[in-house]
Amino acid sequence: MELKRVVVTGLGALTPIGNTKDEFWEGLISGKSGAAPITYYDTEKFKTKFACELKNFNVTDFIDRKESRRMDKFAQYAMVAADEAIEDAKLNLDQVDKLRVGVIWGAGIGGLETFQNEVLNFAAGDGTPRFNPFFIPKMIADIAPGNISIKHGFMGPNYTTVSACASSANAIFDALNSIRLGHTDVVVTGGSEAAVTIAGMGGFNAMHALSTRNESPETASRPFDGTRDGFVLGEGAGALVLEEYEHAKARGAKIYAECIGGGLSSDAYHMTAPHPEGIGVIAVMKNCLKNAGLKPEDVDHINTHGTSTPLGDVAELKAISEVFGSHAKNININSTKSMTGHLLGAAGAIEAISVILAMENGIIPPTINHTTVDENIDPELNLTLNKAQKRDIKVGMSNTFGFGGHNACVVFKKLD
Repeated sequence: MELKRVVVTGLGALTPIGNTKDEFWEGLISGKSGAAPITYYDTEKFKTKFACELKNFNVTDFIDRKESRRMDKFAQYAMVAADEAIEDAKLNLDQVDKLRVGVIWGAGIGGLETFQNEVLNFAAGDGTPRFNPFFIPKMIADIAPGNISIKHGFMGPNYTTVSACASSANAIFDALNSIRLGHTDVVVTGGSEAAVTIAGMGGFNAMHALSTRNESPETASRPFDGTRDGFVLGEGAGALVLEEYEHAKARGAKIYAECIGGGLSSDAYHMTAPHPEGIGVIAVMKNCLKNAGLKPEDVDHINTHGTSTPLGDVAELKAISEVFGSHAKNININSTKSMTGHLLGAAGAIEAISVILAMENGIIPPTINHTTVDENIDPELNLTLNKAQKRDIKVGMSNTFGFGGHNACVVFKKLD
């Protein structure tokens, strides 16, 4: 069967450097850091005292107070970003066939704060299990797309992909395939996460995964830098409206880019560490290129997973050199996590949006906070260090990897 073409017609972003897609883009190209001391709880006894929290965000500006109290933060964030993307796409909800509109969402953890608070409240009580009746529906990872579909009446496929930090890239690939195969006309996709909590920060600290650069949080996320010491946890959501090309064209929709392929693979190596030679990462990028019908030399830009961990950054760049060969030095490589921090299950969606906006505007956002060369990284690679660079991008790729060895990659093309 002939696969249908899939395009991006709407974007929504709620991030530590901007609460809309336009604010997010301005933050990216200006090299803005979203890291700052944590305000949500007392960090005195924690190793890491900073994160990339949302700024100036009040959920009741977007969601009724009573309704918002029935949602964990990760679901609130999902609703806000999805609503922006749907509005941006200018979907006429009275005219679309809602049986053919799906919501496929990614979340690596889900309602962590809800779970944490309910358990702490129980532990502080007399042993009587007085749990909030909304405990389970607030916590479960699939409630975010459920809420989005309930609000808008979308009755197509509705589920959450869970593959740790690769979750929302997995969701985008699933959404792409749903439309390609003719099952849906439109899919709202993306991801959200809200893990800047006592449990989230404590757990990642116990793994020695987080930066402890407490004296200078704004420079702590430093992918590819020789002094990097771990990632900076972020929160937020990213949403994309994917649409069948003829469906979008028929209604005169603005088209940002074409989503032309994706790939998946597994490291099959370790629970949390990447394979040192990047074998799974090599496989996922090759799978993505094959799925999209591309040659390595077609790619202009790669937004890396680039978390700022000592092992992960080196392994990913080795893999890029292996897959792209001599063309690797011609690719603008960057890591927007240097600004947003690591949004876990939302990372893939936010970084896909960055690739799409970079393509639309002809500008590659920088990898900020780079001061020290890492001798383990090929100096010929263009890592777009510290300053945005102009570039006509015809094809852009986004890499996302998760604990458990999950690898996902999606690729976008400027519409011909």
